[in-house]
Amino acid sequence: MKPPGPEEAQQRASDIRVFASSCTLHGLGHVFGPGGLTVRRGLWAVAMLLSLATFLYQVADRVSYYQEFHHQTALEERESHRLTFPAITLCNINPLRRSRLTPNDLHWAGPALLGLDPTEHTAFLRALGRPPAPPGFMPSPTFDMAQLYSRAGHTLDDMLLDCSYRGQPCGPENFTAIFTRMGQCYTFNSGAGGAELLTTTKGGAGNGLEIMLDVQQEEYLPIWKDTEETLFEVGIRVQIHSQEEPPLIDQLGFGVAPGYQTFVSCQQQQLSFLPPPWGDCSSVSLDPDFEPGPSDPPDPPSTSSSPPYSLMGCRLVCETRYVARKCGCRMMHMPGGAPVCSPQQHKDCARVALDAMQRKDACACPNPCASTRYAKELSMVRIPSRAAARYLARKFNRSEAYIAENVLVLDIFFEALNYEAVEQKKAYEMSALLGDIGGQMGLFIGASLLTILEILDYLCEVFQDRVLGYFWNRRRSPKHSSTNLASHPSLCHHQDSVCLPPHLLPCHAALDLLCSWGHTLASWTCPACRALPSSPQ
Repeated sequence: MKPPGPEEAQQRASDIRVFASSCTLHGLGHVFGPGGLTVRRGLWAVAMLLSLATFLYQVADRVSYYQEFHHQTALEERESHRLTFPAITLCNINPLRRSRLTPNDLHWAGPALLGLDPTEHTAFLRALGRPPAPPGFMPSPTFDMAQLYSRAGHTLDDMLLDCSYRGQPCGPENFTAIFTRMGQCYTFNSGAGGAELLTTTKGGAGNGLEIMLDVQQEEYLPIWKDTEETLFEVGIRVQIHSQEEPPLIDQLGFGVAPGYQTFVSCQQQQLSFLPPPWGDCSSVSLDPDFEPGPSDPPDPPSTSSSPPYSLMGCRLVCETRYVARKCGCRMMHMPGGAPVCSPQQHKDCARVALDAMQRKDACACPNPCASTRYAKELSMVRIPSRAAARYLARKFNRSEAYIAENVLVLDIFFEALNYEAVEQKKAYEMSALLGDIGGQMGLFIGASLLTILEILDYLCEVFQDRVLGYFWNRRRSPKHSSTNLASHPSLCHHQDSVCLPPHLLPCHAALDLLCSWGHTLASWTCPACRALPSSPQ
């Protein structure tokens, strides 16, 4: 038997029947097998089309579900041998000490902060126990609100009576002064200036921060008028937060009253959120001095000196931008390079704009991708006891009544050395999508990834034979036509060594070149014609 030529082999490679007989796609060999159309073959074709349609429907459903980018939240309790102690920010509820106010302070800040009219300054100074302004008093040409709160606010040197962390003594040097909307406050374990963060290896009372404070009620400002800034309570406002998050103590702080020892049991919670498209978290630090325009990106690129992104930091930057745009200045607790508002700007514009913005909740701040917060449980006991009151009165050279009205103790500690991890996870990842597609492919059409490669290989064979072969045959057609004309049986038929001589071949003057090719081909294909004379040129 004659072996098949290369063209016949290529035709077999691109033949659907040959492919169906060797393909691993189930059912294809029954549809395109040898023979004519039968009922059995039709049933196989219907079953295969239904299976293929079901498979494609399932794939479309899975891909659509994947593109919805669902997520799920996992809550897990984890153990640790060492936890970083949180930052503790505390503020005296009274922002300014009465003994530190001067006539110049009242001239500039009295109408804005205390609601005083200029005619009431003398009476207010008398209520403070201060002498009135001297004759010919001239106020200063400028006034700085930050300097007022730094000078006239409560100092930690005067308030802090006792401090210990894990049984070791601490003092004002372990606190960092910071401005909030409540005035000058102080933060323990802030990590400012690259200071090493404190850690703890035990839970329970006595293994955290314990401080004794004097609220200094005798320094509280008298209530002159009932305004929005009027405070009726006494004590300390406290906020427990992470070092990466600025305090928002006027909104998130809790109060500690004098005459009580307050125990605060904390549990650390580490939160992890997903970025878009699965979630809406952000990790881009914001610049308070950058005001995005219509064509600018919403946030500038963060720099190495920018603080880490946090939810409270984002709100603070948003408020800073809004107040700076409305009033041309910033409040003293706000970051950025804008000038600090004067007392009149603070009263007429900044405070009004900030309160209106907070009521509208105009700051759209996404959650940080990673953050730490602290759950709290508070309990209190009365202090001092009668025996302790006498001892404390002698120790601090104060009366027992003063100790009962002004002294408080704050004890902050971890409940245990475990923490809660709240983590957002992708509900449907790419690996799950590929697994589902592979399972549906094997269930309905019995295929795998290699089957897809087989189909691609077959399509390449079809393209090579049918498309490239078509253009290849068109390129060879002129040569084949000239060859067939010279070797046609009507022109030269060598049967029993009889052949037409070359000079008897029909020839036209316009086809001299074609005739010469024909004479040559005739001499090659007719051995008996080689002895005949050629036609004259």
